[in-house]
Amino acid sequence: MKKYTLNLDEIDTLVEDVLADFKEGVVILRGDLAAGKTTFVKAVAKTFGYEEDVTSPTFSLQQCYGENLFHYDIYNHGLEHFLSLGMLEELDKKGLHFIEWGDDKLIKMLQNVGIEVMSIDIEKTNNDKREYIVCTY
Repeated sequence: MKKYTLNLDEIDTLVEDVLADFKEGVVILRGDLAAGKTTFVKAVAKTFGYEEDVTSPTFSLQQCYGENLFHYDIYNHGLEHFLSLGMLEELDKKGLHFIEWGDDKLIKMLQNVGIEVMSIDIEKTNNDKREYIVCTY
């Protein structure tokens, strides 16, 4: 487990560390509304050279940024709906998959099928600062 306390303009430090250690698999992003889950994915997409707008897939369930960067949000529909749509197979695709609102049940399920998993818990400590707790399973 690694812990970071960063201003929003320092998020690239976290992105660099995560990408140095984790090149492929699923990253579970957890935190309250407006904690910075999508902001983190935006920073990763920027690092990958993706220049178009990165938005939360709250209503679409999935966004793809290029060929190897995927972004999911299961807040509105829940894990069971996500699985019923066959999305578990999507997570087998080569690349990095970011899932907002994943939980321990999803982490365990991914581990059981052999998918590499990392979680990042984000807590907003003030308007410009976040605490990030990064765990690799």
